[in-house]
Amino acid sequence: MIVILGPTASGKTHLATHLAHRIGGEIVSADSRQVYRDMNIGTGKDLDEYVVAGMHIPYHLIDIREAGEKYNVHEFRQDASRAIREIGQREKVPILCGGTGLYIHALLCQPRYTAVPIDLAARQKLDTHTHDELLQMLQTLSLPTDYKADVSTKKRTIRAIEIAHYLASHPDFEMPVSKVPDYVIFGLNPPVNTRRERISQRLRDRLQNGLIEEVQGLLAGGILPADLIYYGLEYKFVTEHLIGLLSYDAMVQRLETEIHRFAKRQMTYFRKMERDGMLIHWLDPNQSLEQWIQKIVSIST
Repeated sequence: MIVILGPTASGKTHLATHLAHRIGGEIVSADSRQVYRDMNIGTGKDLDEYVVAGMHIPYHLIDIREAGEKYNVHEFRQDASRAIREIGQREKVPILCGGTGLYIHALLCQPRYTAVPIDLAARQKLDTHTHDELLQMLQTLSLPTDYKADVSTKKRTIRAIEIAHYLASHPDFEMPVSKVPDYVIFGLNPPVNTRRERISQRLRDRLQNGLIEEVQGLLAGGILPADLIYYGLEYKFVTEHLIGLLSYDAMVQRLETEIHRFAKRQMTYFRKMERDGMLIHWLDPNQSLEQWIQKIVSIST
């Protein structure tokens, strides 16, 4: 399996689809929001990219859930593992492509505890505490030796507490492990200035080409504002604009700032993956698409 990762606006889909066209591959999306139907512009599905030289490139894990639903890393692991297995049975090459580092990491490393169910009521109570209070709370709990809690953010610390509580009340918990094929990881990381320019231009393009209308349609279709805000970034800030919490200019400014921050967090997560022992072959941003494909093929075969 070939893995292509990188921050938003780095050109992952363009590379993945052209690579798939060259080697007979199929794309498995590793994007936490592209799973939802009718959320096209805000998630950057760019489905026209999946036609290369008149050939339709097969893709998976896009448009598999209704907007308004919740999708999690455990479900992604199950869905991605099944798609990868089926691609292999067709004797095609699976190409895992996306920017959701948590999903990619979970699939490749197979951590056991992603199957621990979410407890929304408990999360709401825990969220009333400060991060420091949560860290102190976690220290009082018993965790299995093979569970490495990520406490880098308040949200992740809450998840660690949630897992600890669940395991305490379910001592016989077992996580089924799905095998993934051998893989090679390639990363795209354009210079920061280039990335920022692409993000800003892409945001302008989306606003001019129906982003606000897309969110209006979702709201008109019965999806609650809170559910759209849950998806973050474009859906959060456009919804807040549409329900009167933000002016148009404030929405654009906040959204642009937060997308830049999101891209930075993505790179931080990919660096964490490297620290955890994953080898990522970073492609030279000064090289051409053809040179990238040649390098991927030479390393992968």
